[in-house]
Amino acid sequence: MHELVVNLHMHTTYSDGTGTHADLALAALKSGVDVLLVTDHNTWVQGVEAYHRDGKKRVLLLSGEEIHDQDRDPQKNHMLVFGAESELAPFADDPQRLIDEVNRAGGTCFIAHPCEVALPMFGEDDISWVDWDIQGFTGIELWNGLSELKSVVRNKLDAIFYAFFPEAMARAPLPEALALWDRLLSAGKKVAIVGGSDAHALHLSMGPLHRIIFPYTYHFSAVNTHLLVPDPLLGDLKRDKGMIYKALAAGHAFIGYDLPAPTRGFRYSAQGRESSILMGDEISSGGGVTLQVKFPSTPGEARLIKDGKVIKTTRQQAFTHTTDEPGVYRVEAWRSYLGRRRGWIFSNPIYIR
Repeated sequence: MHELVVNLHMHTTYSDGTGTHADLALAALKSGVDVLLVTDHNTWVQGVEAYHRDGKKRVLLLSGEEIHDQDRDPQKNHMLVFGAESELAPFADDPQRLIDEVNRAGGTCFIAHPCEVALPMFGEDDISWVDWDIQGFTGIELWNGLSELKSVVRNKLDAIFYAFFPEAMARAPLPEALALWDRLLSAGKKVAIVGGSDAHALHLSMGPLHRIIFPYTYHFSAVNTHLLVPDPLLGDLKRDKGMIYKALAAGHAFIGYDLPAPTRGFRYSAQGRESSILMGDEISSGGGVTLQVKFPSTPGEARLIKDGKVIKTTRQQAFTHTTDEPGVYRVEAWRSYLGRRRGWIFSNPIYIR
């Protein structure tokens, strides 16, 4: 398998971001990202998908969309849509209809920032997802790099601190989001996860202070979705895009917080009596299954979680676990960074049926 570092959920001047698609591509080339999935609000921007190059470096920029009902106040129910190849914002007022239209178009959709707190001092509402009587969505954005700011800022001094030191901000997916995901999985649903940056590069001022919250280069170096694909990118836009979206829909991915230490190289798989699978896939419990986990470096703490409960804790760089018990098994890893315990890696599940 080949690993691609994907940064998704970001905004340009076509909605409320401050950078052009070319600006984003340049920032990605500086940050070592392989793929950008741009999602402007209620706008499917056409004619921008392309490979961007700088010497031997290259990044593939693809265009998706973040759709929400603009008539609703506050604007709940944000959906990230990829690969639909059509404008679906007119269906924003009916979440189930929107999901059905995405699936009909052959796309994938992820609930954006499903749990998000308000930040009243800056006029920011809680824009969590609220309509859960839905089915057919691909997954959720478990970790949102910008939304997390709202959960750590308690006063204006906090806001100033994180504006100047954004690398101190990210801690982990919100506990509410992790609990929500485990509940959905325990209910028998296949729910893939992605990590999004929600990058806007907003220019904000507070008195004489002016900062960009946060630069695209920061976001592209922090919370990424690492995608496992069967073949390397060849430079063929149609072929490469199809492979990326297929792997994204299958959950062949993990979330990596790449500032504390590189997460490239993490692997989580399962070996059964008759087959072997990647994270995101299903396997039969018959004859026993061996889960195999390998980290790119030694974690501060690694957890194997079954049906929402921790069943194994270790600090080993690699470990295995053999079982014949059906369940949903996922892996998460933590490590210390800038004096704080932080989430490092969150895998998609392996489903033992």
